[in-house]
Amino acid sequence: MRLGRDTLSYERIQLQARALAAALHNLGIGAGDRVAIDLPNGPEFVISALAAAYLGATIVPLNPAYSTHELQFMLRNSEASVVIVVEEFEGQDNLELFERMQFGLPDLQYMVTVGEEDLWYDDRVFQFEDMISSGEGKSLPPAEVNPDEDVYAILYTAGTTGKPKGVMLTHANLVQSNGALAEALGMTTEDVTLLPVPMFNIFGLGALIAALSVGSSVVPVAKFDAVETLQLVEEARVTVLHGVPTMFVMQLRCGAIDDLDLSSLRTGIMAGASVLDRLAREVRERLVPGVEVAYGLTETSPWVSITQAADPPEKRNFTSGRLLPGLEARVLGDDGTPLPVESVGELAVRGYNVMKGYLRQPDETSRSFTDDGFFLTGDLGMVDEDGYLHVVGRKRDTITRGGYTVYPRELEDLIRLHPAVQEAVVVGVEDEILGELICACIAPVEGAIVTGDEIEDFCRGRIAQYKVPDLVRFVDSFPMTGSGKIRRVELARMVQAERAARRD
Repeated sequence: MRLGRDTLSYERIQLQARALAAALHNLGIGAGDRVAIDLPNGPEFVISALAAAYLGATIVPLNPAYSTHELQFMLRNSEASVVIVVEEFEGQDNLELFERMQFGLPDLQYMVTVGEEDLWYDDRVFQFEDMISSGEGKSLPPAEVNPDEDVYAILYTAGTTGKPKGVMLTHANLVQSNGALAEALGMTTEDVTLLPVPMFNIFGLGALIAALSVGSSVVPVAKFDAVETLQLVEEARVTVLHGVPTMFVMQLRCGAIDDLDLSSLRTGIMAGASVLDRLAREVRERLVPGVEVAYGLTETSPWVSITQAADPPEKRNFTSGRLLPGLEARVLGDDGTPLPVESVGELAVRGYNVMKGYLRQPDETSRSFTDDGFFLTGDLGMVDEDGYLHVVGRKRDTITRGGYTVYPRELEDLIRLHPAVQEAVVVGVEDEILGELICACIAPVEGAIVTGDEIEDFCRGRIAQYKVPDLVRFVDSFPMTGSGKIRRVELARMVQAERAARRD
């Protein structure tokens, strides 16, 4: 296994993961306990995830960019017993951050830190390398795991109200779904998989599991940079490249694409946001000849459908492919009844990939399934007469920015806390690179003086950076429906037209 610019064998990774598991076991961490992993892509993430599997524990992958409030909510909600965290991330001192949070986290017993600092630690804080050293050669009782029932990962995704929900995925969910992906891509031990997609996200975690399932080498990228990722492709002779559309756009536009030997690239997945047909064609022509478009969600581990090289061009370029083998899908009308072929409605999915449920939310879980076990995705789409899936949008309002999903209500509720804001409406506007930009449209309090920069600064630190508005527009009033509701689509069009006029 190739990790970063170092090469680690599968045997060495396995030994280190087992040693870490033994050290955690000696601290009392075992089957069913929650191990939070607050790390960027790297060998430590892989070792930590495998160590949890040895213990029969559940991983809780977390984005290191989360704010204090977001981290505290997820750690408390998941009842994590231990967190494995990078000491410093993009200027943030996580040791200090967790020291401030610990009193509000009664279940969190231990912190394992990843970094270079030679610091003094108390009896609750340990260094990652010291943990591995202390666990080498120690016995570890085998964990008894029921793959169909036991939860391996809890991943947080925003709910319909913008509040995080913990998606519980079993061992079988993840292994079968991502094993099917590896098979669809024809992956083998000869492949080298580059992972610029974060492994704390279901796309990245799933891609990692797909690579491990076939013994592919893995090259994780801690922070995406278009030029650096392409340089790694040449250096490591990468054959499988995954990414969200934004990543591929940036790679296509950087000058390095014409200066490097990228001929090793064979296949990969483009997913995480809507994929324009012209982008898919250009990626295949200039970068990854066999890149495929896939559709999925966190709740489906994540894959539901994928295009194939043998598909007719009009299907490969304009659809999300056909369902993975063994899965079922329905298109439902507003009353929940199945619609005929070629009809647009809410997509519902049933199969081995569908989550066990939302953590500690039985009512929300129940509302998300039909009586006969189909998961309601919240996406609008149709299945054509040839069995190809067409995803046409969200049933509820969302913004997809650079592969990340942003729920307007969460941001609106935050902005309304600003003393100069009377009302706030957040909409998405089209962007060639990121897919959509976040625009906060604000009606200020009468007589208030406030700037867009102030609104953005107010949001920073209170939410993840990718949720901070890209644009702020001040309005005297909002376009309204006859029933008094704000016309979000019209508002988005107004902003889009304003931006286009400025460019002209």
